[in-house]
Amino acid sequence: MSTQSIRRGGKEKFSWKRTRRIMWENRWIYLMLIPVLAYYIIFKYKPMYGIQLAFKDYKLAGIKASPWNNFEHFKYMFVEPQFWPALRNTLIISLLRICFGFPFPIILAILINEVYMPKYKRVLQTIYTFPHFLTWVIMAGIMLNLLGSTGMVRKFFDLFNPEIGENWNLLYSNKSFRAILVISDIWKEAGWGTIIYLAAITGIDPSLYEAATIDGANRWQQMRFITLPGMISMIAIQFVLRVGAVMEGGFDQIFNLYTAPVYETGDIIDTYIYRLSFVKSSGINLGFPVAVGLFKNVINFILLMLANFVTKALGQETVL
Repeated sequence: MSTQSIRRGGKEKFSWKRTRRIMWENRWIYLMLIPVLAYYIIFKYKPMYGIQLAFKDYKLAGIKASPWNNFEHFKYMFVEPQFWPALRNTLIISLLRICFGFPFPIILAILINEVYMPKYKRVLQTIYTFPHFLTWVIMAGIMLNLLGSTGMVRKFFDLFNPEIGENWNLLYSNKSFRAILVISDIWKEAGWGTIIYLAAITGIDPSLYEAATIDGANRWQQMRFITLPGMISMIAIQFVLRVGAVMEGGFDQIFNLYTAPVYETGDIIDTYIYRLSFVKSSGINLGFPVAVGLFKNVINFILLMLANFVTKALGQETVL
């Protein structure tokens, strides 16, 4: 060991010389990190300079030349009447996705794991994962053909009740729109979500199942006392990350599915800001969307830390 790598108090002293030697020995691995670092620097860290627009009135002269506005964007945000319904819709839709959408990949992964035939299991994984690779534009077209006024569902019910109106359209109904969002999101993403849980299941020691079988445990008991506890750490991590994105209501999905009749229940913060910035000719300052985005990220950060704290208190591994 180098004289610069002297152990003090059971810990090895940091040495630049040793660090440079290790980096040189693994230079090709570090070289592969350059595109990743470039991505985060260019698209994640450099744009942080623009956060100050949340506190300024933007001028064409540039961000630096734009004057500070004494939190006017935040004051306008809290008095804007349409902001609070959009915030409420965002929270409700996100919570519905957590309550109904989050457990679905876990259950699906356990069920797939119980399939005995490996080839059939791979076929199921492919079928369930495929919808993830469809864009929400395509998914919106599918939903319209199924649930629209001329869709398959209306024509099916029309066989039993010819009095169903021509304007019948579930995508225009405030009562059903949120349910459609949650169900279509599960349909599209549940199969993709099973991948990480199936990976967690493969990490469980097979001898546990063998011992349980010898002790007389049936498949249900093995799932309950071996498979599910073996997944619990991954479930905790995914739950913390999911809670940390509560303020992200799913812009791509809602933007492609919603229409004016369902603004009451489907208009989230992101779609509200989009309409306010690009559809309405309100001449809104560019700093207002930045202020709303900053507000969302602060709330997400607080919820992430809170969920992480609760998960740690329950004795589970977390992301932080």
